[in-house]
Amino acid sequence: MILLQPTYFSPISQYVAISNSGKVIFEVEDNFQKQTYRNRCYIYTANGKHLLNVPVQHNKGIKQQTKDVKIDYKDDWNKLHLKTLKTAYSSSPFFEFYIDDLLPIFNKQHSFLLDLNLLSHSIIMDALQLHIPYLKTKEYQIETEITDLRKLAIAKGEKSYNFQRYIQVFEQKKGFISNLSILDLLFMEGPNALNYLESQKITF
Repeated sequence: MILLQPTYFSPISQYVAISNSGKVIFEVEDNFQKQTYRNRCYIYTANGKHLLNVPVQHNKGIKQQTKDVKIDYKDDWNKLHLKTLKTAYSSSPFFEFYIDDLLPIFNKQHSFLLDLNLLSHSIIMDALQLHIPYLKTKEYQIETEITDLRKLAIAKGEKSYNFQRYIQVFEQKKGFISNLSILDLLFMEGPNALNYLESQKITF
């Protein structure tokens, strides 16, 4: 059993952990922190590693619990994310196979970031055909006997993972980039993505 943060199209490291576990608990009682994968992911474009950020509404000077954070749609970020994914991955082997399943993320305005992240997780789990249940915390976990992997949500100063190389769309231009969003692996490896995840290890 592992403890994770629900994040937006999580990095591969998070799904390596999930695929090698029996049950997942998502921390939903924490305070929102900036510069984490809660509201961002990284993909591979023609210019290299590229940030997709979900803008959120901030209450100045007031700490918000992640579950209460609302998404800001004034700049149509969802349309931009979809357009960027199409530009980056339309030539990938499995883009057309999965893109329709992802549309509920981009075609509907979700009020809360947590709902968006849990939906993205469910879509990815279906795509991977990975059937591992998850629970949500009822209070913030300070000390826990569960394997605590909440640190995988931290984007700033992230550690390097020596994950096995797989072919990426723009690899010939920029080289292999490890631990991008799970979307990168899914679009490139398709049904083999789960085998890849199960063969990788996370060390700290």
